[in-house]
Amino acid sequence: MMMIDLTHTLTTSTEAPMSIWPGHPTLEMTKVATIPEQNANVTLISLGSHTGTHIDAPNHFIADGLTVDKYDLTKLVGRALVIDVRGKKAREMITWEDMRKWEGEMYEGVIVLICTGWSRYWGKENYEEHPFMDLDAAKKLMETGVRVIGCDTLSPDNVCSPECEVHKVILGAGGMIAENLRGIEEVLTLKDPIVSLLPLKLDDCDGSPIRAIAWSAGDI
Repeated sequence: MMMIDLTHTLTTSTEAPMSIWPGHPTLEMTKVATIPEQNANVTLISLGSHTGTHIDAPNHFIADGLTVDKYDLTKLVGRALVIDVRGKKAREMITWEDMRKWEGEMYEGVIVLICTGWSRYWGKENYEEHPFMDLDAAKKLMETGVRVIGCDTLSPDNVCSPECEVHKVILGAGGMIAENLRGIEEVLTLKDPIVSLLPLKLDDCDGSPIRAIAWSAGDI
């Protein structure tokens, strides 16, 4: 069975640094027990709910929105539809015109993955300069019935925009947003791709790291 790992490695290495949203907590990993001293290895981990490859619950921007522990998990595993916009330049807008040709494949239950190719800049200064989704495109995407999207960028919004309007449209519709995915372009090689974006069951939490994976439905 061929499985594609869509997840960046969580690491404290300075040789392979991680990208994080400005102002968010950084990852810390501390050994609190080791072999042979304590006969087992145990690590204390500290990180934000939106660290690394993660998913945003509606509650991230919607005060009374669902938290990750309450969300319907069946919506986070499903058919993947890759929107290939790798031709977009730094901070260029992704419009509905860019996405329209896939409209017939957009419906409830489909998980839309926005492929900009920007994951190649993970850990670099220009990772924040990624293409971003137009507000009208986000609204039209929700009108198709799609409720879960993923992107290989820090956000579907422009990082320079504090309003995060695309987040509010998608999360306000009861959707979820997976961010900082990697290797979405590899999903294009799969026949009838399935993607899993399952979060940790964190009580009353607005987001969670995920281990995002994709595979072909025919491989099961």
